[in-house]
Amino acid sequence: MSRVLLTGNGAAAWGARLAEVDYVPAFPITPQTEIIETLAAWFERGDMDGRLVTLESEHSMITAAAAAAATGVRVFTATSSQGLLYGMEMIYTVAGWRAPFVLVNVSRGLATPITLEPDHTDVLAARDSGCLQIHCATCQEVLDTVLMAYRLAEHPAVRLPVIVNEDGFYLSFTREPVEIPEPEQVRRFLPAYEAENVEFRASRPVSQAVAVLGGSPYSYFRYQAHLAAQQALKVYDEVADAFAAEFGRHHPAVQDYRCEHAEIVFVMIGAFATKAMDAVDRLREAGTKIGLVRPRLLRPWPIAALRRLLLGRAAVAVIDQNLSMGMGGVLQAELAAALYGQPGAPLLLSFVGGLGGRDVSAEEFYEMARIARQAVTDGAAPPPRLLYSETELREVRKLQAIALAERGSVGDKP
Repeated sequence: MSRVLLTGNGAAAWGARLAEVDYVPAFPITPQTEIIETLAAWFERGDMDGRLVTLESEHSMITAAAAAAATGVRVFTATSSQGLLYGMEMIYTVAGWRAPFVLVNVSRGLATPITLEPDHTDVLAARDSGCLQIHCATCQEVLDTVLMAYRLAEHPAVRLPVIVNEDGFYLSFTREPVEIPEPEQVRRFLPAYEAENVEFRASRPVSQAVAVLGGSPYSYFRYQAHLAAQQALKVYDEVADAFAAEFGRHHPAVQDYRCEHAEIVFVMIGAFATKAMDAVDRLREAGTKIGLVRPRLLRPWPIAALRRLLLGRAAVAVIDQNLSMGMGGVLQAELAAALYGQPGAPLLLSFVGGLGGRDVSAEEFYEMARIARQAVTDGAAPPPRLLYSETELREVRKLQAIALAERGSVGDKP
């Protein structure tokens, strides 16, 4: 085992290499491109067996990934943002095919406005597709999770694609110390892919439910995929335990940080959760009984674990790096559904921040904790709010004023 500095993208590429993937259909898009460039160089030098092919679009790329997985080969691919949306038709389709492969999504905010910086709106657009979702907070987690995702996806009780999500720029291009396990060690944890019931052979026809007529068979096969996703909760726990036994690192479906005797809990996903951990440490030093809960699994949604960790708390502050237009934060709504009607349900506070790569400062975490304490005193949660400062608002208003002035000056010209 070696320890090196890797970006999140480099860690994703190493995960695919150690998984000994056979096929990588690809299409480049910022900030995912480094993953594909790294893999292409390894294939070119002969460091990896198999084949990398650049397709004409993400739609074709995802189609090729699932088609190859259905023939019994191990497949890896990656995308970001608008690329994920471009292939969204096939994201839903390939989950119905029950074709297990791993797709790394490097999160980036969606247009419009156009941005290259991250939030989670892109990957959460795929949450109802049937693909499983695992969210990472560190570069080490990215590598580890790619390996775990293959064992989860290929399990006979699951057989579904898995999306592994890492935050663009903050994680994709940040170098952190990463332990790279030896290939022999990985092979013990992740044996060669045995396609079994998803393998396609013309001479061995099977019922894959690719096309049906009528609502009855459609309902049956859709619900079978739903049950497989639910079964993935149990399988994920088994995979996490096996990974910890082999590599000494445990990645539970839901991470809890300093939640012992916590009255207030932050809930968030992704790389910014590491900033929340630092804020929790500082607040604990100041005497606030506070902790952090970070779901790694978004689909399937680990309801039992979340209830175990959150019921009985005074308040839960949910920080969403996404925005469902007309509704608010997706994570807050998911938690509200999980906790609704449960004895001991906490006050649920909603904050939306980090959109388009905007930072969430330590001071904002402290302010959210203060608001949560006040909500407990008042006995009511305040309305949802956007994390945004008066200084930022003044700057945007200034830019708008400049644009209006320029428009007027252009309009005055003959």
